[in-house]
Amino acid sequence: MGHPRKARKKYNTPPHPWNAERIKSENKLMVKYGLKNKKEIWKADTLVRKYSREARYLLGFAQDQAVEEKNELLGHLVRIGVLSEDAHLEDILNLNVEDILRRRLQTVVHRKGLARTAKEARMFVVHGHIAMNGKKIDSPSFMVKRGEEEFVGFYGNSSVAKQIEEFNNNKAKADEKSE
Repeated sequence: MGHPRKARKKYNTPPHPWNAERIKSENKLMVKYGLKNKKEIWKADTLVRKYSREARYLLGFAQDQAVEEKNELLGHLVRIGVLSEDAHLEDILNLNVEDILRRRLQTVVHRKGLARTAKEARMFVVHGHIAMNGKKIDSPSFMVKRGEEEFVGFYGNSSVAKQIEEFNNNKAKADEKSE
C-alpha cells in the first residue's frame, strides 16, 4: 500500500535505458515541448499506455456494463481534448505521447502566442505570470481541457503582461510612423 503521505509514482521508466532511437525521439520531444526532463515524457507515455490498455480491455466486451465504461472513457478523453467529439473506441489505440503533451498548459501558452518559445512559456507559468479564468496556475504540466484554452492569459498584475503590452504598443506606433 505504501505510506499515505508519499505519493505513488505516476510513470514507468523505459524497459531498456540505452536505446538510441528512443533517446533521440525523447530529446526531440523535450526540445519541441520545452520539457524539463524525460520524466515528463514518461508520464505522458504511461497515460497513453493506460488509456490503450483500457480500450483493448473494453473492445473485448459486448455487455451493458462495458458500453457504459466505453462511454465514460471516451467522454473523459473528449473532455480533456485528446480525442475529437466523433471518436470511437478504436481511436484510443492510435493515441501517442504528443497528443497528451499538446494539452499541457506550457504548450497551450506557447501555441497561443503568449511566449516566443516553449521554454519561455514554461518560465512564465512557473513564475506565476499565467492565469486561467483569472486564477494563477504555476504548474506547466496542468492539463488544459477543451474549451478552457480561450481563458488562458496573463495574470492580472503580471509585470510580463505589462512589458509585452508596452512592446506591442511601441511596435504598432513604429509601424504607423513608417507608413
